[in-house]
Amino acid sequence: MSNRNGVPAAVRVAGALTALEALAALAFAVALVVRSFSVEDAGAVLGEAAYFAVLGGGVLAAAIGLLLGRHWGRTPAVVLQLLLLGVAWYTYGPSGQQLWGALVGVYAAVALYLLFTNPVRRWALGVDEQDD
Repeated sequence: MSNRNGVPAAVRVAGALTALEALAALAFAVALVVRSFSVEDAGAVLGEAAYFAVLGGGVLAAAIGLLLGRHWGRTPAVVLQLLLLGVAWYTYGPSGQQLWGALVGVYAAVALYLLFTNPVRRWALGVDEQDD
């Protein structure tokens, strides 16, 4: 199912899921900034916060691209979901946090599935676009 602009609904849903991941990264960056007030080595904590803010900003850019129906947002979102599957595997297995690993894994797998449905692949390849 596509809207009037030819962008499949799965693209927008995957964009919303990716935006939630970006907001989680940005919230973690804010939490690190707050934590930096109560530690001795605040510089290291602020550096980590800046790192997560930059990563979260990049993920947010990809999410906004998907929400706006831009083709360039799909590739970074796919890479992010693949990386999150690795995080989920590690969390589930070696870290012994099966619940969190399963939740992150299912979340990433759903977003990845949405980015590889037939309508989304056709949209990404421009198969359905009319020649102008």
